[in-house]
Amino acid sequence: QVQLVESGGGLVQTGGSLRLSCAPSGRSFSGYVMGWFRQPPGKEREFVAAIPWTGGYTYDSDSLKGRFTISRDNAKNTVYLQMNNLKPEDTAVYYCAARFPRYGDNYYYAGQYDYWGQGTQVTVSS
Repeated sequence: QVQLVESGGGLVQTGGSLRLSCAPSGRSFSGYVMGWFRQPPGKEREFVAAIPWTGGYTYDSDSLKGRFTISRDNAKNTVYLQMNNLKPEDTAVYYCAARFPRYGDNYYYAGQYDYWGQGTQVTVSS
C-alpha cells in the first residue's frame, strides 16, 4: 500500500522553527511533484509549496514565501518543509502530497494530487 509519511511536527513557540519531512512507504516517487498543504482548525486545506522531481525550482505560497522553504533529497526519497519564524496562525495539520506531472497541472490545487499523507500537527504557541 502506498503511503506518504510525514514527521517533524510538534509544539513550538512563536518565532521558532520546525522542519517537516515526508517520505513514501511502499514505492518510490521518482518523477513526482511533491507538495505541502496545511489545514488550520476550522478552515479549508491550503497550498504551502511544491517542488518537481528535478528540484530546480519551486512553487510557493506568496504569503509564506520567505519563511517556508520546500526542498527534496531524491537520494533519500524525502521532501522537506523548513518553517522559520513561526506564528500562531501557522498552527495547522500539515500534509504531504504527490502528483505525477501532466501537462497543464496546477500544483497549487489540492485536487490535483494523487497521494496524500496522514498529516502532522504543528502548533505554534503565542
